[in-house]
Amino acid sequence: MRNHSSNSSLLLSSLFKKKSFSSLSEIPGKTIIQLSSSEDIKHNIDASVETSSKVACQTNLVSLESINGNCDTSLNSALTESHVINTLLNSKSDPTSALKYFKRIKKKIEFAKCTDAVCILLLILTNSAETHRAQYLFDQFASGKSVHPSCLMDRLVECTKLYSFPLDIQVFNYLLKSYVRANKIEEALHCFNKIVEFDMTPSIQCVNILLTAMVRKNMTCEARELHNKMLLIGVSGDCFTLHVMLHACLKEGNILEAEQHFLQAKARGVKLDQEAYSTFVRLVCLKPNSGYASSLLREMRAAGWVPSEGTFTSVITACVKEGNMAEALRLKDDMVNCGQFMNLAVATSLMKGYCMQGDLGSALVLVNEISKSGLVPNKVTYSVLIDGCCKNGNIEKAFEFFSEMKTKGIQPSVYSLNSIVEGYLKCHSWQNAFTMFNDALESGLANVFTFNTLLSSLCKEGKMNEACNLWDEVIAKGISPNVVSYNNIILGHCRKDNINAACKVYKEMLDNGFTPNAVTFTILMDGYFKKGDIENAFSIFHRMKDANILPTDITLGIIIKGLCKTGRTSEGRDLFNKFVSQGFIPTCMPYNTIIDGFIKEGNINLASNVYREMCEVGITPSTVTYTSLIDGFCKGNNIDLALKLLNDMKRKGLEMDIKAYGTLIDGFCKRRDMKSANELLNELRGAGLSPNRFIYNSMIAGFKNMNNIEAAIDLYKNMVNEGIPCDLKTYTSMIDGLLKNGRLLYASDIHTEMLSRGILPDDRAQTVLINGLCNKGQFENARKILEDMNGKNMIPSVLIYNTLIAGHFKEGNLQEAFRLHDEMLDRGIVPDNITYDILVNGKFKGDGNFSRDLSF
Repeated sequence: MRNHSSNSSLLLSSLFKKKSFSSLSEIPGKTIIQLSSSEDIKHNIDASVETSSKVACQTNLVSLESINGNCDTSLNSALTESHVINTLLNSKSDPTSALKYFKRIKKKIEFAKCTDAVCILLLILTNSAETHRAQYLFDQFASGKSVHPSCLMDRLVECTKLYSFPLDIQVFNYLLKSYVRANKIEEALHCFNKIVEFDMTPSIQCVNILLTAMVRKNMTCEARELHNKMLLIGVSGDCFTLHVMLHACLKEGNILEAEQHFLQAKARGVKLDQEAYSTFVRLVCLKPNSGYASSLLREMRAAGWVPSEGTFTSVITACVKEGNMAEALRLKDDMVNCGQFMNLAVATSLMKGYCMQGDLGSALVLVNEISKSGLVPNKVTYSVLIDGCCKNGNIEKAFEFFSEMKTKGIQPSVYSLNSIVEGYLKCHSWQNAFTMFNDALESGLANVFTFNTLLSSLCKEGKMNEACNLWDEVIAKGISPNVVSYNNIILGHCRKDNINAACKVYKEMLDNGFTPNAVTFTILMDGYFKKGDIENAFSIFHRMKDANILPTDITLGIIIKGLCKTGRTSEGRDLFNKFVSQGFIPTCMPYNTIIDGFIKEGNINLASNVYREMCEVGITPSTVTYTSLIDGFCKGNNIDLALKLLNDMKRKGLEMDIKAYGTLIDGFCKRRDMKSANELLNELRGAGLSPNRFIYNSMIAGFKNMNNIEAAIDLYKNMVNEGIPCDLKTYTSMIDGLLKNGRLLYASDIHTEMLSRGILPDDRAQTVLINGLCNKGQFENARKILEDMNGKNMIPSVLIYNTLIAGHFKEGNLQEAFRLHDEMLDRGIVPDNITYDILVNGKFKGDGNFSRDLSF
């Protein structure tokens, strides 16, 4: 027989722990016997240990101490493993006697080396009706310092062959379960792998026990591997297996894997229970996928199950998150019809859903209903209502809920406070906002986020003195500003073009130990670029690089925009390409900025090249890209290419914005293609957009240039009726068109309206007015306009004098024509070539000479 001394010693020391007695007489219930042979041993065991046997039978289990009790010190010192094995084999059909024998034998060093003897005992018990005793012994073995599972299992298999025991998987199932009970998961896994190596199949119950233990210990990756191996060896799992794997997915939020487990279990024909469905529904709701969750609920109902309150709550909450209020309300009714009451979580979710849809009224009705039914709103409910009221413009009701919370002893969250403060700021109720903030500051509720909300609003409104005072007050109260606070006040100073004050705050930020972020540097760069100080802007950029802070897409956009605004678009493009070569992954925004820069410089070819480049590298052009290019082509009088881009835009599913429509309409108007312009106007209305002032001005000027003054008047009336304020360009076009059509009274009314609105005519408008009056022989009125300009210290242009001189020359009033020429010289206005053509050569072609200068 092979020697397994070290392994056997460990195994036996686990099974038989020593208990000391001063003499054999102190061993309770024991009778001293003399062992001489295996038959004598067998005979004397039955006669001498009746008391111990009765105790074991009464308790139906074997205590480890009784097994480990010391025997007669006079036992044969020559007792060997061979003797023990023979005795056990003789008791093969009598597991009780075999076990009693082990309780009688004195544990000697030689005996402690007998691994096979222990394996035989375990096999005898396992293959008998006394399997609970075998499991108990396995438990005791696993809980101690035992040999490696592989060693024990190899010997068990060997013993089945040597001593003709049937190899029953149950012995390994017991061992695996014992390791799990002893919290020895690694040993249990070794046991499982060894079972597979023996080409045997462990019971699904054992595998489930192991999977459960692994998931509880957050060994989800190992549990996943075990589950996959289990499927490979043909153990398909049952509903309990699915429960375990779904809970593992729930811990990780792994919805995709959970769905695979669920669908595969259904496909294998596993009979799923309500708990499996409920767990999977919870997982689906985490995504959330309310449609799928609702379909699972229907499957549950079809199977005759009533979803639990928690399951209904999860699905209703998911529906609300996805904005599916109709389904959420239907499920709420279904929940009530199933005999369950609407709980506070469901009610709060529905209130949130109503508020998200802008239906604050229904949310307020619901809160009244639950209050009457005995449900008491909690902190979450109030937070939802306060936020909903603020976002839907009912700041008074939000404050009412806030006060009600405090009255009921519910401490409001800083989130609710910030919502109300922000709500007051949106409606410019500064006093209420500051009152709320000061009260919260005193109570300790306000934090730096509340402070930043106020600070940001003050800076956006340009109230920098108030912002600085707030800064000092908050610091005095013990609230420390953060990087966002500094960024807000730096941005405020930059918006007021006070770059020096911004830099002072930046220095203070550094002195106080704060590290500027990409936003800080970007704001300062933008401030310098807006002042045209490119040198200092790049100095900030170099500081940013020295601090190892990576520029963002916005940073790059600011730099390129700054260069493009100063006519240095090519430099911006070169810098952009340098960034890309260094690994910067661009988005559409910097490309749009470069394209727009080239178009503003009148270089449509370079703009088109950049457009092709962005398409080649896989950047999808946006509506802004197309709008800029359409604008460039229209300005270059290349309307056909602009229309080609428009069709390309539509083919890609991009919706035109109002600017794109305006650019094209203006292009058609300048080409005097009013039919196409009108079609686009109708198209934009059909798309749900409304024409703006730019579009109306383009259309009015277009119809005026086509001498269709009635169409221009209709558009002017539509513009007024839609509440779009007219500007100087609108009035100038209308006056010009009306005068050309001889409608002097209407033109005068428009002129009066313009002045009543505080809009003063510029040089172009005055020229239009004088030209129109002269063309209609109204020289006296034209002269009054000139005198009115003189009275307002407005210097008439050469064009205005040319218009008057030409008008008098046409009427044959040469004296007045030359007088106006002298007046020009006296006022320091230098006549141009047209002036001398009129006076010296008599060249005058009527209205046509000036109309081209007055078109819009």
